[in-house]
This record gives sequence, structure tokens and C-alpha cells, in this order.
Amino acid sequence: MNGVDLMARQKRASIHYVNNADFSQAVVEYVTIVNKAQAENTEIPKVPDYIAQCFLRISEGLSHKSNFIRYTYREEMVMDAVENCLKAILNYDIAAATRTGKPNAFAYFTQITWYAFLRRIAKEKKQQDIKMKYLTNSGIENFLTTEEGDDLSQYVVGQFIDTLKDRIDKVRTFDAEVKEFSKVEKIKKKRAVTADSDLTEFMNE
Repeated sequence: MNGVDLMARQKRASIHYVNNADFSQAVVEYVTIVNKAQAENTEIPKVPDYIAQCFLRISEGLSHKSNFIRYTYREEMVMDAVENCLKAILNYDIAAATRTGKPNAFAYFTQITWYAFLRRIAKEKKQQDIKMKYLTNSGIENFLTTEEGDDLSQYVVGQFIDTLKDRIDKVRTFDAEVKEFSKVEKIKKKRAVTADSDLTEFMNE
């Protein structure tokens, strides 16, 4: 990694940095207020800007990891994750035990973000698969016509069709790999929950 890349990575890391202790304390304080409001049947206060900004930083930070950054719908993934975090905060258990004995909101919301990303990827892949199946079943050749006797045009169209079919096959192979990866990661995450893992190691890659 050259100096320019290192500086860019450090700058991006600082933008997405979340102090776990401060963030966890803010979440605990907010959830405590929410629990009191629910017990007294009063209006639930809005999520503080600081917590919402942390949700965005966690989501943006995770989306820039090699597993996710190449997706063209990365921004949608981030927005999904932030929305999921805003909903999930009401279920945050401030009494949940951790290895350190201290609240670890970063762990909880990193996992919320991770699964939000996987759901968006699965949704987009499903739509992509529908389009690919339509093209395949309809016969790509039917969408492209050339003048009879124009050998050059016929050749160009033939090459384009072969390239498109090859791309479809590659997408299908990639989809299968993503599904397998997601399956493996899901198993890892289930084990991680019991071990109080927060994906911190993954985030620090």
C-alpha cells in the first residue's frame, strides 16, 4: 500500500470512527428514557442526532469493506442499515452481559447493519435473476435484428449475444458464491453472538 492509499484509508477510517464507550453510554441513556416513557405510557422521545450519526458511520464504515464496496447499490444498503438500527434500538437490552461487563452497543448495531446488508443484497440479486431469466427464456436473439446478407452486422450481433450469455453465466456463478458466502457467514455470526463477538475484527481489516 503506497502513501496516498494509506492516507486515504486513514481519512476514511476517521470519518467512520465511532467511540464505542461514548456511543454505548448514549444508547443506554436513551433506552433508559424510552423504557421509562413506555412504563408511564408517555410519548417516546426521538433518537438523538449523535446516535443517528453513529448509525450512519457504522453503516458507511462497514459498506466500505471489501465484501460490500463493489455493489452499485451500496448507498441503498447503508440507508437500509440505518433504518434497521433506528428500529432495533428500542429492543436494545441495556442489561445484556458482555465479556467486559460493559455495554457494547457497537457490537449490537454492527450485527444489525451486517444483516441489513445481506437482506438488501439478496433482494437485489433476486431482481437481477428475474431479469436474467427473462432475457434467457425470451431468446436474446429476438431483441436484435440485422439486415439479411450483412455479414459484418451478423458477426457483431453474434459476438454481442455470446458475450451477454457469458456474462449471464458469470452472474449466476457469482450469485451462487454469494449465497454460499452468506450461509457460512450466518453460521459464524450465530456462533459469534454466543461468544459476544461484535465483528470488530472484521471492521478493523
